[in-house]
Amino acid sequence: MRTDQYAYQQATRIAGLGLILQLAIGLVLFVVGSAVGSTAFVQGSTIAFVGVAVWAVLIVIFHQHRLAAIEAMEADELRSTGADSTVFASERAGDSMVAAKRLERLNRILLPGVSLLAAGALALTGVNAARYISSLDFRPGADQPMVDVTPFSVGFATGWQLAICVSLALIAFIFSRFVAGMSKQPAWQNLRGGAGFMVATALVLSAIAVGLVANSFGKPKWLEPVVLAIGIGQVIFAGEIVLNFILALYRPRRIGDNPRAPFDSRILSLFAAPDSIVRSINEAVNYQFGFDITSSWGYQLMLRSTAWLLVLGATVLIALSCVVVVPPGQQAVRLRGGAIVGDVYEGTVMLKWPWPIETASVQDVARLRNLVLGAQPVKVGAVNVWSEEANSDPDRYPYMVAAPLLSEQVQKDLSGRSDGDAQPDASAAAVSQRFALVDADIVMTYRIAPKGLLEWLAFASDTRVRRTASDMRERILRDIALREVTRYLSTQPMDAVLSPRGDSLIRSLRERIQASFDAAKAGVEVVAIQVPTLRPPAGQGAGMFEEISIDMQNARKLREEADRMARATMASIAGSPERADGIVAAIAALDSAEQESGVDSAVAMEKRAVVERLVVESKGGAARVISQARAKRWAIVMGAAGDSAEVLGQAPSFHAAPELYKQFRTMQVLGRALAGVRVKYVLGESVSGRTDIDVTMKQAESGLNLADYLEKKEKPPATGEGK
Repeated sequence: MRTDQYAYQQATRIAGLGLILQLAIGLVLFVVGSAVGSTAFVQGSTIAFVGVAVWAVLIVIFHQHRLAAIEAMEADELRSTGADSTVFASERAGDSMVAAKRLERLNRILLPGVSLLAAGALALTGVNAARYISSLDFRPGADQPMVDVTPFSVGFATGWQLAICVSLALIAFIFSRFVAGMSKQPAWQNLRGGAGFMVATALVLSAIAVGLVANSFGKPKWLEPVVLAIGIGQVIFAGEIVLNFILALYRPRRIGDNPRAPFDSRILSLFAAPDSIVRSINEAVNYQFGFDITSSWGYQLMLRSTAWLLVLGATVLIALSCVVVVPPGQQAVRLRGGAIVGDVYEGTVMLKWPWPIETASVQDVARLRNLVLGAQPVKVGAVNVWSEEANSDPDRYPYMVAAPLLSEQVQKDLSGRSDGDAQPDASAAAVSQRFALVDADIVMTYRIAPKGLLEWLAFASDTRVRRTASDMRERILRDIALREVTRYLSTQPMDAVLSPRGDSLIRSLRERIQASFDAAKAGVEVVAIQVPTLRPPAGQGAGMFEEISIDMQNARKLREEADRMARATMASIAGSPERADGIVAAIAALDSAEQESGVDSAVAMEKRAVVERLVVESKGGAARVISQARAKRWAIVMGAAGDSAEVLGQAPSFHAAPELYKQFRTMQVLGRALAGVRVKYVLGESVSGRTDIDVTMKQAESGLNLADYLEKKEKPPATGEGK
């Protein structure tokens, strides 16, 4: 091709057309994206707007090439006339080429400057896109997104969006192929940079179109990784531009060669001219085999049959997509455009229309699924010691339960009321109405109900939030289950929660959660509820709960010991505790009768007789005391009666000889009184006036008297009238 002003003029026109087309694509994407609320469209418009600057600088460069070519042509014409006096014939002819010098400055300053600006814009928009998509992720262990980030939006009118993407992508790719074909000429080689930006725009539009197709099939989250991939691609493209700029600084230049623009991407040039890839592959194959194998009949046959083989493979894949084998334990339904069509299939072969007209949703209804209600479970050892400090987890919250039930005696102590008071005091009621906290790990095991597949699919979508392990359906099930757990535990006292009787807590939770799932038509069957960890909140107060069982055992021991002593006392006093209760009731009735009717009333006497009869019939300690008192009374009465009879029997003797009777009774008294006396003095009145004293000195000897074995001195006998 002849390189003259007309060649550069054609390149300038093509660059202007590329600028108009690139600007139109960017405006359409930005305006439509803002109107329908499509985040992907707005992000895709950024690379189109950066390409506008590239096409603009290409217009300037090729226009200056045209001016330089005209200037060179005019200089040649002047030199050809033989005019030696012109400036073009002198030694300083190069300094007079103004257009050429301006072109050199543009190639040295404008091209690298615009390339670096384009790289900076691409890097900035790409990093912002990656940071935006990353900020949409949910925090670990939480279910709420960042509140200061605008949510990702697919927008409405997805059909129109898809049509716009496909149309603009086709136009951009065709234009990039046309420009890439022109850039094979040395004079138009800088058009490769514009073709690269145009094919990059076509790739972005194609990626957005794929995401919109996935959105039509119920996969709206596919657009988020598409936008993330667009941002990463922009960053890579910017890095390549910077690398080209650095390499251009050290690359040697030949006089007369047009420098290659740094924004001319080698990677995007392959997409703009895919035939070069095939050519490179053929050359690589020929080099490996050592001869021109690509020209052989076998290689040409393979190339001619490739299309038919691809068609056959696509036909087989489409035919296989019409048959779905549903094994036992699984159920499947047909989906057409996201809507359920037909009945539920289980353990059979399901026929459907080929993909993408119809798809199949196969669910394993026999598989048991575990769902942790709340934060991640606490790791405990073989023995769960409440006093140990748990791992600090800011997203872990305890459950609220009712305050422990106060015993009757504690309520009496708080209120200061007696046993006869019927109503508790306000202070005791206030303590009973307070709340407490417990820390629990609750794991729900569930599965799809045998006849609940349709409800399971219609309940919620299986869209999964990025960087989270649960989809929307599991998150809704967790929220419903947590609601029922919180409601139930808030009505149960702490004692019943920490020390449940049997499986009462597990059974109640499972029944309430199952009822909520049935009301929401979730199609879920709750198989079991497991509570691997149940304890008070971690802290200093948790250790006090470990002493509850010991204190309760001690209190029970004291209560049982007191009850044993009370029963033993009642049994010893009244014969049995039951008889003691009857006697106490009879005594209470007697006290009431005495207060109402008086102590000596007939009713009081009757009640008193009943009490005495019950006490006597009990044959206990009280009955024994009463019997002993009665026996002693009869002994006193009979003794008094005997003394009275004896006195009455001696009355005739007294009347017969009063003096003799007196002497006789006196002697009897003296005899009884002096029977145990060692020295006895008997003084009596002598009739004749003479008194005789008879003294007998006697001393009781012990069985072993050492004095008998000692030498005794004889004493002279006493003198006197008697001995």
